[in-house]
Amino acid sequence: MPKPELTVGAPCWADLMTSDLEKAKAFYGELFGWTFEGGDEEKYGGYTTAFKDGEQVAGLMPKDPEQDAMPDAWTVYLKTDDIQRTAMKVQESGGQVFMPPMGVPEQGHMAVFGDAGGAAFGSWQPTRHTGFGKLAEPGSPVWFEVMSRAYPQTVKFYEEALGWETETMSDTPEFRYTTLGSGAEAKAGIMDANSFLPEGIPSNWQIYWGVENADRAVEAVQRLGGQVVRAAEDTPFGRIATVTDPMGAVFLIHQDLAQGQPSDGNGTETAGGVQPIP
Repeated sequence: MPKPELTVGAPCWADLMTSDLEKAKAFYGELFGWTFEGGDEEKYGGYTTAFKDGEQVAGLMPKDPEQDAMPDAWTVYLKTDDIQRTAMKVQESGGQVFMPPMGVPEQGHMAVFGDAGGAAFGSWQPTRHTGFGKLAEPGSPVWFEVMSRAYPQTVKFYEEALGWETETMSDTPEFRYTTLGSGAEAKAGIMDANSFLPEGIPSNWQIYWGVENADRAVEAVQRLGGQVVRAAEDTPFGRIATVTDPMGAVFLIHQDLAQGQPSDGNGTETAGGVQPIP
């Protein structure tokens, strides 16, 4: 399968800030079939790259001691061709700069921002490290979305700061959803999550990881020490569950029912794929 086209403004990488790198490697390695390669300790501080079938799909980074109070979490990075300009546009569009642009030796430049609704995300200007080598397959990301408590402001923010060309997928009181791109070409989504997020949970980015069988993946998560936040269920976009790793980092798993993989649940097969997932 050809490598994915990673366009400017779209998700191009994801990494995990973890309190236990070795336990995280064991967990994700068994769950997704990942292999791992560590970088130069002095240059990259223990940063480890995860591979699926020889293609890079994620990064794992051990926490610094001063980050102990922060929860373990996944970060989505959006591609830029000018990270300094992106930092300026983020601030002009109502966002925040959490970590200003910095160089990563030989690999590229990164920054961490907050959007207009408070959701944190990274920005990446590549040189040698070009991002995902695989998407929309088991063991790799299949979808990215912002769960926003400030939906109109967030949509406007990504249009202005990241240059998103958006399409409104749904605009009812029960379900408001906007995508980056349209139809099968959509690359990420923004959801009005005021009625979905539990009290105290801020706006946030979510990553859906592909699996061949969601129910078996949920069983593996529990066996490996993770937790189930929301049990697997069939949706118009695939069979989906929300889980955590053993250190508490939240992510979603997604089984594409359209590819002929059976569901272990009671739902019927539906069209799936890399499409907006409510």
